[in-house]
Amino acid sequence: MLRIGLTGGIGAGKSTVSSTFSDLGGVVVDGDVIAREVVAPGTEGLAALVEAFGSEILLPDGALNRPALAAIAFPDDEKRATLNGIVHPLVGTRRAELIEAAPADAVIVEDIPLLVESQMASLFPLVIIVDADPEVRVARLTQHRGFSEADARARIAAQASEEQRRAVADVWLDNSGTAEELTAAARALWQDRIAPFAHNLQQSTPATALTRLVPADPTWPDQAARIAARLRTTCGHRAIRVDHIGSTAVPGLDAKDVVDVQVTVASLDVADELADALLAAGYPKVDGPTADVAHTDDVASWQKRLHASADPGRPTNVHLRVDGWPNQRFALLFRDWLLANEDVRAEYLALKRSVAAEGHETSGDYAEAKEPWLVDAYRRAWEWADATGWRP
Repeated sequence: MLRIGLTGGIGAGKSTVSSTFSDLGGVVVDGDVIAREVVAPGTEGLAALVEAFGSEILLPDGALNRPALAAIAFPDDEKRATLNGIVHPLVGTRRAELIEAAPADAVIVEDIPLLVESQMASLFPLVIIVDADPEVRVARLTQHRGFSEADARARIAAQASEEQRRAVADVWLDNSGTAEELTAAARALWQDRIAPFAHNLQQSTPATALTRLVPADPTWPDQAARIAARLRTTCGHRAIRVDHIGSTAVPGLDAKDVVDVQVTVASLDVADELADALLAAGYPKVDGPTADVAHTDDVASWQKRLHASADPGRPTNVHLRVDGWPNQRFALLFRDWLLANEDVRAEYLALKRSVAAEGHETSGDYAEAKEPWLVDAYRRAWEWADATGWRP
């Protein structure tokens, strides 16, 4: 089951995207719809709202007067927190019931208005943000949904900022154009990324990553930060630390467009225990060798477990290594050594470009071709560590 988090500010147009995904076979769990269900007449949710905000939030027929509630709660941080404290748990329970009832191989699209504000992004293998310029959103809310301009601006201001949304967005869909353009973009996203992601996940197969070297991407650290947050949530207390490693962790260094992340664990048994959770998060286990190339005589201490992303839009390697073992320490040391030494970075970049020019067909062949240099780099890096007092 692939779970997608979909969100966007009020008036941004995420309903168009969720409707498109539904047409394409996604099971949409709509937070707005659920939020209405849990405060319908006769529910405990509506009773709790009346107790908190008074009977003036009710219509003559006993239903919730949403504009009246919004006028009371949204301009006031404390009252808005009270509202969220009542509604969010009820919505969460109902959402879980709907997901439990879905087919095991479903693509679940969780349309959650306050996904960012509720800090839920790291729960999803893929987060999609629908956005539009605030002025466009104000115009939509006033012209098509009956909001006053003041109310529209207050609602927008009370939600997450663009910066906060971009920090968690795996996919950013701009909806400053027409609904038809947004629908076309959503369909292309489904066909090119979501459907292959779901297929790979069902088959427990990592996405295929290109082996060619590409220019350094300044967004790699931000992408890695989202991945690391997802892995911390997935692994919980069993992850001692989660680190962005490898070439994409070194600004300005050309690399394969594959983000490498290291999850440090207490033992390989713990790494094995995490396999199912990592699969659910979008990272199936990689079949094949379970050890790095050893640079010490203690070959057994270079073992690891390797997972990789099933998402074709963000190739990722997740290395699970044991705390204090030489491969775990060297992954951190090598990154920091490169960061601290411009000459070494230039030397390594020249090596990478030379090896890439040889046209290796697989990542394994590419890595093997770099190995003679890395053997000597292991010694040099540790000499630097001893000289500088480096600690992981």
